[in-house]
Amino acid sequence: MSTPARTSAKGRSVKESGGAARRVTMTDIAREAGCSQATVSFVINDAPGIRLSPETRQRVLEVARRLGYGAVPARAPVEARKVKRGRRIGFIVDQLATSPEAVQAIEGLSQAAQAMGDLVFVAQSRNDVEIEAELIETFVGQGVSALVYMTIFTREVELPAALSDVDVPVLLLNCYATGQTIPAVVPSEIAGGQRATHHLITHGHRRIATITGEIWMEAAQDRLKGYRRALATADIPFDQDLVFTGDWSASAGYEATRKILDLPEVPTAIFCQNDRMAIGCYEALKEAGYEIPRDMSVVGYDDEEIARHLHPQLTTSVLPHRAMGQWIAEQLSDGLAEDLYPLTKLECPLVERASVDRPRS
Repeated sequence: MSTPARTSAKGRSVKESGGAARRVTMTDIAREAGCSQATVSFVINDAPGIRLSPETRQRVLEVARRLGYGAVPARAPVEARKVKRGRRIGFIVDQLATSPEAVQAIEGLSQAAQAMGDLVFVAQSRNDVEIEAELIETFVGQGVSALVYMTIFTREVELPAALSDVDVPVLLLNCYATGQTIPAVVPSEIAGGQRATHHLITHGHRRIATITGEIWMEAAQDRLKGYRRALATADIPFDQDLVFTGDWSASAGYEATRKILDLPEVPTAIFCQNDRMAIGCYEALKEAGYEIPRDMSVVGYDDEEIARHLHPQLTTSVLPHRAMGQWIAEQLSDGLAEDLYPLTKLECPLVERASVDRPRS
């Protein structure tokens, strides 16, 4: 049920419009080279058994080098390489197939692990406790050196009983447990929500609406806390009438934005607490004749691929799942010998693009 996760060379930051730095991805290379992301992955990793034309390989490598996608050295044929056997790391996630966040975390961990000669084996539990127990037993039986347990929704978890009996390090990604006895890493959502709202405030906005996700989720609660902190820091009174609850979907963003535009005093900016709701927000604004950002500034969250293809490009915050995966690898490399591990929160950097401007006078 587990498969080794293939990885890529470490990318390098590039500049977005507005001056913010971001990391070059395989998607960037694929766009420039005129091929699929899968093709880029096959070329960068020199995947065995994949028949690609020499022209395609050369084009992908040239684009990767030009964009600064880390070191892309010429590689020896697979048959000629000596396999360096390092640690095996078991990675269990509750949802994988529909989750770009899980893929980013796995890639971040696998990328760093490969550099140390380690392998990552990935399996999906589908939130089934029996499957989780079987996976843990299987991974331990295969001789893994560590187990990583990830949830898609950031939350406190009650760890599977089988994890308490293993003799290998256990690390938590995007979740945490009581007691601080297990290393855990999550996004710094409160700071991310505060930073996104502060960005609007620094552009002169005082009446800022926000569209939250499902409020029972920690990510929605924390991003809303950050929104309120930014307002309080700027001495802007919090107005409950400017808070609209969504469900992370584009349709929720659309419906909430229509309600925002029906307010007696329409705000000058909207903080959508994920990029998908921002898509719906864009549609509602354009349908109502609003020009972004001249008539309304919009900020999203998550930095999904679509954010760079909206018109105008969407200012948003990066969910640091790739960095969290790399953090896991660093902890394993440094060794785990502490009794208590304070919860680690990684920054959600703001990527400034073209969807924010000063409000019209």
